[in-house]
Amino acid sequence: MEKNKVTVALSGLNNIDSPGPGIPVIRGLKESRRFDVRVVGLAYENLEPGIYMHELVDKTYKVPYPSDGVEPFLERIRYIHEQENIQVLVPNFDSELFTVMKSEKILQEMGIRTFLPTLQQFEERHKSNLPEYGKKYGVKVPFSEPILSFQEWLGIEEKFDYPVVVKGKFYDAYIAYDREQVSIYFNKIAAKWGLPIVIQQFVKGTEVNVVAMGDGRGNTVGAVPMRKTYITDKGKAWGGITLQDPEMMKLTDKIISQTRWRGGMELELIRTAKEELYLIEINPRLPAWVYLAVAAGQNLPEALVSLALGQEVKPFHDYAVGKLFIRYSYDMICDLKSFEQFSTKGEL
Repeated sequence: MEKNKVTVALSGLNNIDSPGPGIPVIRGLKESRRFDVRVVGLAYENLEPGIYMHELVDKTYKVPYPSDGVEPFLERIRYIHEQENIQVLVPNFDSELFTVMKSEKILQEMGIRTFLPTLQQFEERHKSNLPEYGKKYGVKVPFSEPILSFQEWLGIEEKFDYPVVVKGKFYDAYIAYDREQVSIYFNKIAAKWGLPIVIQQFVKGTEVNVVAMGDGRGNTVGAVPMRKTYITDKGKAWGGITLQDPEMMKLTDKIISQTRWRGGMELELIRTAKEELYLIEINPRLPAWVYLAVAAGQNLPEALVSLALGQEVKPFHDYAVGKLFIRYSYDMICDLKSFEQFSTKGEL
């Protein structure tokens, strides 16, 4: 079967100890049976490893931070689009999604397709809104409260039992065992990601995750559950194994059908000793471990591009159980000239 040529621009090239999803998504696209993909990388920093992975990324451009606003982002994308004729844009960071979703119609007029959650879907699954989300959709979630100051915590502290989890609105989560630790983590996360900070009741159990894709009409395109086998001090999976788990699959289908989720997602769950599943977070995009799903037989990055292009996608029904991923560090050697070129010209 002849593959269709398609140009996909994507971010998340920071393949470091807390990796972005960009490189795993690209690996999935490069293994596509449907597409011959030209990959255009979008980078924020000069030392994102993906910039220099020329076997995976064909060309990379520097882009402004999402915090700079919609206009600088669109101006840069227009320039890149003139050079590359982007057909599909895949943002891989939570912090970019709002900017890209707000720009969806303008991007479409330019000829650039996306396949993202709606603003309502994005907003209602925020960590600060999770208790309401749980009530609305009948999903168990740990008790939590958003706070805007440490003083506010002192006023609600008695509602919680230690330990608690202190979470940033986009990233970072720390387990705090006393008031002093809450103060330290509050300041640390607020300085990096802003407010609010979410305090969540710690639920003891095994951390399990699902990567999934919704078609926007209530159907699950694909879903693969896994258990983390090795977790870094930042709470990131450094190893994981695919599971056969009907309850996790049932919960995923329930959430996607009720919310009519559009695009990739990751469910972060805790299974307690009583075999109860608690939803602790919904990440509104494909996670950094998505290549495990590809290896298990569900090429979700390929499905995402197909859906963005308006193509029919048959749902995946099977995946290989017992597939294991193990991350590793790798010293990539680059020339200073390449670094200098990207630093000065903003493209490589």
